[in-house]
Amino acid sequence: MSLQVFGHLVLSALDPCPCPVPAPNRAVPAYRYECDSAFQRKEESQEEPRELGLLQSESFHDYPSPPSVELLDQDQDSKDSAHGLDSPPPSRESSSSPTETASQPEYKDSKGFGVGELVWGKIKGFSWWPGIVVTWCVTGKRLATPGMRWLQWFGDGKFSEVSADKLYCITAFPKYFSQASYTRLASYRRAVFQALEMAGRRAGQVFPAGEQDSPEGQVKPMLEWAQSGFLPKGPEGVKPPTHSTENGSLSSQVLGAGLSEYFPPPKRQKPSVGGAKAGIEEVCTREQVVHEVLKGSRSIEEFCLSCGRTPVKTFHPLFEGGLCQACKDVYLETSYMYDDDGYQSYCTVCCGGREVLLCGNANCCRCFCVDCLDVLVGVGCSEQARALDPWRCYMCQPPQRYGALARRHDWTLKLQEFFISDNGQEFESAKIYPAVPAEQRRPIRVLSLFDGIATGYLVLKDLGFRVEEYIASEVCEDSISVGVVRHEGKIKHVHDVRNITRKDIADWGPFDLVIGGSPCNDLSIVNPARKGLFEGTGRLFFEFYRLLNASKPREGEDRPFFWLFENVVAMGVSDKRDISRFLECNPVMIDAIEVSAAHRARYFWGNLPGMNRPLCPSGTDKLQLQDCLEHSRVAKFGKVRTITTRSNSIKQGKDQHFPVIMNGKEDILWCTEMERIFGFPVHYTDVSNMGRGARQKLLGRSWSVPVIRHLFAPLKDYFACE
Repeated sequence: MSLQVFGHLVLSALDPCPCPVPAPNRAVPAYRYECDSAFQRKEESQEEPRELGLLQSESFHDYPSPPSVELLDQDQDSKDSAHGLDSPPPSRESSSSPTETASQPEYKDSKGFGVGELVWGKIKGFSWWPGIVVTWCVTGKRLATPGMRWLQWFGDGKFSEVSADKLYCITAFPKYFSQASYTRLASYRRAVFQALEMAGRRAGQVFPAGEQDSPEGQVKPMLEWAQSGFLPKGPEGVKPPTHSTENGSLSSQVLGAGLSEYFPPPKRQKPSVGGAKAGIEEVCTREQVVHEVLKGSRSIEEFCLSCGRTPVKTFHPLFEGGLCQACKDVYLETSYMYDDDGYQSYCTVCCGGREVLLCGNANCCRCFCVDCLDVLVGVGCSEQARALDPWRCYMCQPPQRYGALARRHDWTLKLQEFFISDNGQEFESAKIYPAVPAEQRRPIRVLSLFDGIATGYLVLKDLGFRVEEYIASEVCEDSISVGVVRHEGKIKHVHDVRNITRKDIADWGPFDLVIGGSPCNDLSIVNPARKGLFEGTGRLFFEFYRLLNASKPREGEDRPFFWLFENVVAMGVSDKRDISRFLECNPVMIDAIEVSAAHRARYFWGNLPGMNRPLCPSGTDKLQLQDCLEHSRVAKFGKVRTITTRSNSIKQGKDQHFPVIMNGKEDILWCTEMERIFGFPVHYTDVSNMGRGARQKLLGRSWSVPVIRHLFAPLKDYFACE
């Protein structure tokens, strides 16, 4: 979600260039706009609501006339796409007439999404946002590039040119609607309301009247209608009408009266009973409470450091202060989300932010939003930070109090405790098995589901376990090749987990240890097209759950039985709690950064002894990138960001540098160096003539060896070792 940084300016895909761009090599601090609040502009805090641009008429045949002077004036500060910055607005003489435009479809590339369609759109660096496809005439610019569409965004009425591949029908509401953004951002609530009001008009949907003084009560029926699939008409009902009687009045109703009625403008005083304007009251409350904290009349631990609400649900893991339930859920979901530049996607303090500043420490990946600096540290601190090069964040600066912001001295322990204490539900403690006397220990029998490149077997052998049977279910041929070659056929590979039956488990068992980590693609909130736990690859979790239950000891069997399930930290809170409910335990969060040269935060569910004990490196762990490099190669960074299956995950920092210097030039990480970072033996994945890309994909899906060693080590009290 990062933006291109040139000198003092950030070129957003949505904001026009306010002045000539300085030379790219000029070193200045970097800052950017953030996704979930990308469209919440500073104008929202003014006394009067600013005027919004007009939405294009919904008729396919009667396009509006070219833009008026007022629309062009509004567009001077609009969030136009980068594609439109280089092209001057067309003159009025050259603009196509409505008749000419209506004679044939404007977008002819067979990708769908014609003029008037309501969509979810996405631009690089920003989250999914509702909009309407418009003709180029109303933008004051040029015809869209083939494969692109002109969108007008709900909420502020501004224009962007968006790839048709980044558009989805508004009826995909359950997938692209963000509850976290809706809770926190007035701009997002306004945009969603406007989109649903227009969809309701088209579908002829009549919503029951809500509480007169409660905007939330009036919008709730709309949200329920959208979440249920826009029934009864569904997608057909929200399509643009071919003959519309709605003209300019539609725009004023959607963007005008409805807006002020359901979402009053910022700071406008209006008597109400329970009609909270959450987005605005949060900011004001936080400023007031910070003022009281600085006077010494209140404790900072009493209020939510992110939004200012009370009461708090838990503590903030990094800074003195608390978090309310809503902000806690957002923090759990997004604190380990990273952009393509390797920096956090959201502010370290509030996990939000309209505009964030990136830490200039090459080994730090944190960012802080302008609002948190100006409210918590002091007015004008964000401007002072921009003037510094490099600017070091409040996690890297000396530990002291900066205004109301004070880093916890034990933040590393608090961070671990924060994730451990997220007990959405209380479960019975896992059964504790007594240690087995040495003479009675027998070799271990393992069932590994979604085995990958046999990390489990490698760690067990490194720890000295005698492995009697290791049954591995894996479908990737390259992964199977690594396991077969590196472990000399000692692993028994079986078919797809979906085809394993109870009879198979009975024939192969009994098992002492069941391990696995189902694919995270449809669980990770980094993936905007994720399908969640109950669709796509997310459903494979239930295959693990099914086979885990089939492998457990029968009633009356008195033997130690252990299991471990792993998945990504950046998943939705609801998915995490559903997994916990099925597995009947809460996860622990472990980040490999403590025992390796790379970040890799993961959730682990299981009943292994001491799973939540502190993660301590051993003498053989390579903690710095330099320790992992080949001879005559120099590391530019102490540690690297999370290495994924994507090749660009190797680049580091806001300037996207390669992490290694060789012969005076930047270079990528070699495969052998990535293997050392993950803790694998050198050339571990060098089989079957696999190329660099294929090997990185295998490593990007694997577990960190030092982390698994940390988890498996207590099993030495139960099973025979060599």
